[in-house]
Amino acid sequence: MKYIALIAHDGKKEELVEFVLRFQKFFSQVPTLATQTTGGKLRENGLSVETVASGPKGGDAQIASRITEGKVAGVIFFRDPMGKHPHEPDINMLLRLCDVYNIPLATNPATAELIARNIV
Repeated sequence: MKYIALIAHDGKKEELVEFVLRFQKFFSQVPTLATQTTGGKLRENGLSVETVASGPKGGDAQIASRITEGKVAGVIFFRDPMGKHPHEPDINMLLRLCDVYNIPLATNPATAELIARNIV
């Protein structure tokens, strides 16, 4: 079964945790993959998740690599559109690869809900 990747910028991590808890039934049925810090927040709330490096240390690129390998079914990335991120090139690459490989990508709760309700 393919992963649902979970990523959140620092100012959006709690919002992502709340979202995953709200859709816990869905997330209990699919394997999840998260960047390290986001995954740590999810684990603190009792959720099971596989992790890669933190985003600024290459985690976004690692998830992008899994996309190219056909191992990701969807990406939920709660981005902070007002913040500056030193690893912006990695973020843009991840977003671009979602388009290249036709991977559902949610960057806000409304779109993430569509993924949680329709992918299994």
